[in-house]
Amino acid sequence: MEKNGHYKGITAALASALFLGIAPVFGKQAILFGYSPLALVTLRTGLATLFLAVFMLLWSRKFFYIFPVGLLGCAIAGVVNGIGSIFYYTALSRLDTSVAQLLYSFYPVFLGLWLLLDRQTIQKITIIRLLIALPGTYLLISAAENKVDLVGAFFMVTAAILYALHLLINQRILYEAPAQTVTFYTLLVMTITVTAAYLIFDRTMPGLGTPFWPIVGMALITVFSRLALFMGVKRLGGLQTALIGLGELVITVALSQIWLGERLSLLQWIGAILICVNIVMIGFDKPTIEKRKSTGMLGWLNPPKISPSELPWQSHS
Repeated sequence: MEKNGHYKGITAALASALFLGIAPVFGKQAILFGYSPLALVTLRTGLATLFLAVFMLLWSRKFFYIFPVGLLGCAIAGVVNGIGSIFYYTALSRLDTSVAQLLYSFYPVFLGLWLLLDRQTIQKITIIRLLIALPGTYLLISAAENKVDLVGAFFMVTAAILYALHLLINQRILYEAPAQTVTFYTLLVMTITVTAAYLIFDRTMPGLGTPFWPIVGMALITVFSRLALFMGVKRLGGLQTALIGLGELVITVALSQIWLGERLSLLQWIGAILICVNIVMIGFDKPTIEKRKSTGMLGWLNPPKISPSELPWQSHS
């Protein structure tokens, strides 16, 4: 049963990587159509939350239940990732899609640092995979032909740091809360965060004739990718899910070449192969069993001890 859950976690993480790899291409297309970064992230996140809310109202109302500390954790994660999304799409407007995603791919490194600060264990094989992934990422970035915008690069690295922190926070909540519940409340607070930023700093929208399909596509991708992401985090832990998620990098780079006409050098393709090796090695990397922890910087973020029969998604499923 435990092995079956492990494989389900791998499948979910790979699905998340697939969806997340497509999202930047849609995002860049929307920016090229004339959407500002703040308008883009607000419409994308708001629609994603609406889609998920309608689905849950019609078919999964039991997943609206969440314990108070879990709601607080989702709120913190939503604010953190909401701000990170603003940095991400602002950076995407200044960088080539492939370069932007390459820089973003450093988030497993930052997640590892957050885990150490939170006093969590990192296995040796996980460190080896990280050491394989880093040179691959370096080759992808260093061999770029076009000069990288430094402000955009700084914004993208900031987005990666915040994304890693939100994964760590959600990992705590996912100890007992279902992925659907965590996804909805995190997206809800993200929507509030980015909408507030849009109303304060932007308020611009392209003309009525501007194509809207990239926004709808991104919203659907956001829902599916988040559900898959948190299912992966729940079964594998944040760091392993993030390492598998580096596969999104290869997907984004490939689509950027086909769709947006971007090109990679031989060294960059070698880097992409190293990223793929890291993904293959997931079969040798066993997840650390998640336990209640009262230590670390997030030691306070533990759900209450509740009997499974008291949880609506257990007792009525």
